Amino acid sequence: MRVSLTAEQQRFRDEVREFLARELPATLAERVRLGKGVGKADLAQWTRILNRRGWAAPNWPEAFGGTGWSLVERHLFDVECRAAHAPVLSGFGFNMVGPAIIRYGTEAQQADLLPKIRNAELWWCQGYSEPQAGSDLATVRTRAVRDGDEYVVNGQKIWTSAAEDADWIFALVRTDADAKPQRGISFLLIDMSSPGVTVEPLIAFNGKRLWNQVFFDDVRVPAGNRLGEENRGWTVAKSLLGDERLLVSRVAENRRLLGRIHETLAEVQGTTGFGAELAGKIAALSIRLAALEMTSLRILTEADRGGQIGAEPSMLKLKGSELVQAMDTLLYELVGWWGLPVDSGVSENPVGPDWAEYVASGLFHHRGYTIAGGTSEIQHNIIAKEVLGL
Repeated sequence: MRVSLTAEQQRFRDEVREFLARELPATLAERVRLGKGVGKADLAQWTRILNRRGWAAPNWPEAFGGTGWSLVERHLFDVECRAAHAPVLSGFGFNMVGPAIIRYGTEAQQADLLPKIRNAELWWCQGYSEPQAGSDLATVRTRAVRDGDEYVVNGQKIWTSAAEDADWIFALVRTDADAKPQRGISFLLIDMSSPGVTVEPLIAFNGKRLWNQVFFDDVRVPAGNRLGEENRGWTVAKSLLGDERLLVSRVAENRRLLGRIHETLAEVQGTTGFGAELAGKIAALSIRLAALEMTSLRILTEADRGGQIGAEPSMLKLKGSELVQAMDTLLYELVGWWGLPVDSGVSENPVGPDWAEYVASGLFHHRGYTIAGGTSEIQHNIIAKEVLGL
């Protein structure tokens, strides 16, 4: 099946390109292009620019500030944003707790929290994993005991990305110790400034703060901050997937990385011994990306038509994450040792060109792409079971 964009989709893509060229701050795009990372203030600025246009929450229903775009349009928007080096908005707010509040929240919760998420006035982190509960979240031990109109929370969360910048955390807590594991969990929204909440950094091997531990010591949380029914938080947590499971191909990120490879090659051309072997590697990556994007568009088009989608997203996730790592590896081969000093903490300033400074950071960080969101082993098992019947 050959998939091509309709005239309407092409007009939509052109509209997005024009908007990005006009509104995306050049200094911000340059930081993203070089892999330097984006701070909270800069990300808030970009979030508010998109919110003024009505484009901050493409996956939300229109009634709550969403766009009403199809899955293909959301894919195109993501591709164009990444191609222009726009920063990715906070997934914890827009892709996770926001949709959960829309589906399970009270009118008061929706009216209070959703506009703040859209306008970058409320930042979130995710409180799921614990030292003994990672992939098996049904074994969470953080307790929330009802005391009148409040819960008293005690426990610990780990690998909590962005906790140092978050205003609130959405957390899975155990509210019934005697129930079957998945039936005794509730979903709480907790103010990080509450007395008894402590955040401690977890430092990666390169000296960077990538995660945190969050401790709860007799933290009092209003019962009105529970999302959904008591002891039914597992249902809320599972609902966060939604249509997002179809948008896991990482086509946009791969296209951005392929562009970086070509840009870097233009910089080093003539100074290295790269030749036909390199051309073959780039051609192979380009072919893999073209196949991935065509497959993704085919699946998204079928979903937009109301078709049933089975295990296909596992294939997209598997191939997309592996391709990112292959792109990273080739990019690192191009820049060599220039990419290491800053990332290893040896120097605060680049010893080589700026386009090489954070290549190693990307390479190391993206190793997690084949783990996060379901490991490659899990994706292989899903495909084996649902497609091959094994």
